[in-house]
This record gives sequence, C-alpha cells and structure tokens, in this order.
Amino acid sequence: MTPQPNPRAGAAVKAADRAHVFHSWSAQELIDPLAVAGAEGSYFWDYDGKRYLDFSSGLVYTNIGYQHPKVVAAIQEQAATMTTFAPAFAVEARSEAARLIAERTPGDLDKIFFTNGGADAVEHAVRMARLHTGRPKVLTAYRSYHGGTQQAVNLTGDPRRWASDSGTAGVVHFWAPFLYRSRFYARTEEEECARALEHLETTIAFEGPSTVAAIVLETIPGTAGIMVPPPGYLAGVREICDRHGIVFVLDEVMAGFGRTGTWFAADLSGVVPDLMTFAKGVNSGYVPLGGVAISEEIARTFARRPYPGGLTYSGHPLACAAAVATIGVMAEEGVVEHAADLGARVVGPGLRELAARHPSVGEVRGVGMFWALDLVKNRETREPLVPYNAAGEANAPMAAFAAAAKAHGLWPFVNMNRTHVVPPCTITEAEVKEGLAALDAALTVADEHTE
Repeated sequence: MTPQPNPRAGAAVKAADRAHVFHSWSAQELIDPLAVAGAEGSYFWDYDGKRYLDFSSGLVYTNIGYQHPKVVAAIQEQAATMTTFAPAFAVEARSEAARLIAERTPGDLDKIFFTNGGADAVEHAVRMARLHTGRPKVLTAYRSYHGGTQQAVNLTGDPRRWASDSGTAGVVHFWAPFLYRSRFYARTEEEECARALEHLETTIAFEGPSTVAAIVLETIPGTAGIMVPPPGYLAGVREICDRHGIVFVLDEVMAGFGRTGTWFAADLSGVVPDLMTFAKGVNSGYVPLGGVAISEEIARTFARRPYPGGLTYSGHPLACAAAVATIGVMAEEGVVEHAADLGARVVGPGLRELAARHPSVGEVRGVGMFWALDLVKNRETREPLVPYNAAGEANAPMAAFAAAAKAHGLWPFVNMNRTHVVPPCTITEAEVKEGLAALDAALTVADEHTE
C-alpha cells in the first residue's frame, strides 16, 4: 500500500491523543507519540506519508507482520458468526486455538488456560504453582521482565519494578547467566553456566527449599537484552526444580511462536517446563490474547478442586479465531523455518559485520528474529553507552541513536544501552538489508559517544 499524506487528519489524531490518552511507562508531558496512519507487512507510516521499517514488531508481537489478509479475514468471519461468548462454554474458535497451541507446546503441556495477555498469564501461572505446591515464594531473575500487573511487575527484575515493589510479594531475585556482563567472574560459557547454577542452588538453600513454589524464567530474556542462556543452564534449572519439588515456569510471552526460529524457545534446549506462559505472537497481537500451557501433573491438581481464577474474556472468540488463523499462516507459509534461516544466514552475519565497523557495538547476540546489540562507550572496559536506567541528559546518546534510526526510516526498539533487532518473522531478505543499512547509518551517531 502506498501511504497517502493527510496532515490535517494526523493533527486531529495527535490532538485527541494529547488531550485524552494516558500512556503507559511515560511522563505524560514529556512524550510526543507518532500519529500512525496505517501499517502493512513489515512497515507502518505516519500521516505525512513517511514510511518506517518496523524493527520492533510493535512491541515484539507482530510475528507475521501487519494486516495479514488471512488473519484479517478470520477475524471478520468470526465477528459475523459469533463476536463474543462467555468463557464457561465450549466454543469452536476457543477449542481449536487450544488444540493447535497444545500440538506445538513441548512435552505434556496439553491444557491451555486463556488470558488477555502476557502479564495476566504470568499472574495465573504463579497462582497455579503456589496452589499446587502449597508454598509461598517465587524465584525470578534480575535482568527480566514479566509484565505490568502487580504480581508480574514484582517478579520483574529491572527498574520498572521499583515504583511498585511492595517487598511483600513473596518474590526473591537471583542472577541468571550472562557472560558478557558476568556476575560470577566467568571467562567461558561453561564457567558461567556452572557458577550461575551454583548461585541458584545456594539461593534456594538459604531461602529454604520447602518454601519455594516456583522458579520463573524467560526462556530467553527479551527487553533485558536477548541473552540466550548457555548450553545446559535450563536443563540444570529443570534438575534443581525436580530435586526440590519446585514448579518450573518458562515465560515465552516474547520468545514464543516463531520468534527464535522455533515454535517456542524451549525447543532450542529440549527442556519441558511445568507451566509455560505465552501471548504476543500467538495471534500476532491482532486481538489481545495470552495464556498458560499446563502440564498433566498440575492440571490434575485442579481435576476435582476448583481453580480459583478466571477472566471475563478468557478465550475470547475474536482473539482465538485470530490465533487459529495465525498458527495456520505460520505453518502454511513456513514462517518459523524462514525466521531460523534468515536469522542464521542474514541477520546474524549482518549484525556482526556492523559490530566490526562500529566501536559503539560491544556485543551481538541472538537467534532467529530475536537479536540485540549491546552499545558501549568503551569496548575494552565494556562500559555501557549510557548508565543503568539512564534518563534525561544522561540518556542523550541513546536518544540520538534512536532519532538517527528513525530519520533513516527505521523504527528501532531501544532499551537502556541496547537496541533490539526484532522485526516480523515474515520479513524479507531485502527488507533485512534495508534495515541493516539504516542501522549502519544510525550507529555512526552512537560511535560519536565512544572513547
């Protein structure tokens, strides 16, 4: 679709937004939201007709791109047939979505509890784990994000937690492995893995194994920096959980449904959790949907004991119809395989070429369509380009980098001292190369702040 400029309409949209919309995670008077006129495939555009290649996939959820015609048609058909219905009934779209998801989840995660998004999926997974074990505590990692609702944000291990952290949520944080910024003085992935597992064991020992209901981990941490765990780490956590009767929860809200070049990031390690949360890519974000995939053992806990939780819109027919169509598109068009191939053959090598040319790139890491560049002031010391949780003037180098990317027609996903490369999993090779060229130009701005 060719964008048609309409500045007057854009001004009206912007005025209404500024007058009435309260935006998340923002100081309301310090933001300037872009008025978006339309989107298709890997691109969106504003009311001036400027088009952007979306390297953020919305918020890492448009895994099949914007406005896929088969999914749009499925939503329209479902709306004409049954727009909504209460969750206590068996509805075709809901049943079929659950079946298709269960076919793709690892192991025996064959029961699906539907939610409206990722945060409430995490909330319910934790509730299930506590009820199943009768234990109060939950362990999660620093450098993590699990959602913005009360329990989920307390599970989160980054600064978004601080303002809402009551200190009474029963959450204990620990360090997960991340060799580039190791907390364990490790020199190799093997050392990092072994020391991180030892640290987790020690944390459990001092907290009391009989008090720990669950360990919740993002299979691959997303907004924290796309840190693929070293080989053996998730298997080691699985063994620790089994030994202590702890429920292992993997958060696949961001990493699931093709993002890593596999249906789920857990497939990369062969590890099967007891509970797995999902959202975002399950229907490419076209209609809000999330859920918890539940193992047979935990499902049995609630076979004759009511599960004390639910949502008015659990398994909403429009959302589930979109999920059915999205999973169908991904299977028919080989989207998962495409993400794996393009990531290994084009994205990874392209980002490493950029790193070789730009002193501001400290590390490249990722898999599939799930990548991050760690930006630094100094490659030798690995000092971040901006301080941890920087704001205002302290964050100026990252703000300048993001502005440069947008000026070159690329919409980036920046977080602290990182830029994420998370385009739709349907992106073409030509579009990837277009994005890499824009990144190349933007990184010259970051380079100006290196030592």
